[in-house]
Amino acid sequence: MKKLLSIIVSMLFALSVSGLAFAQAPAAKPAAEPVKAEEKAPAKDKKADKKKAKKAKKAKADKKADAKADEKAPAAADKK
Repeated sequence: MKKLLSIIVSMLFALSVSGLAFAQAPAAKPAAEPVKAEEKAPAKDKKADKKKAKKAKKAKADKKADAKADEKAPAAADKK
């Protein structure tokens, strides 16, 4: 009788554990389509752009200074 009871209990235990294991399995889903990576445009060199802007600004300022100096030079010659 003890053997029969131990067999029944062990079978019930095995079935209860296997039932939980199968219940937790995720449902089958179709495979997700792989995502394609987008190629980015090459980044511009910001330092080079800043240097070019500084040079252009300095050249413009130099031209203005030269123009003002040219305007003052004839006026100074007239005074003498």
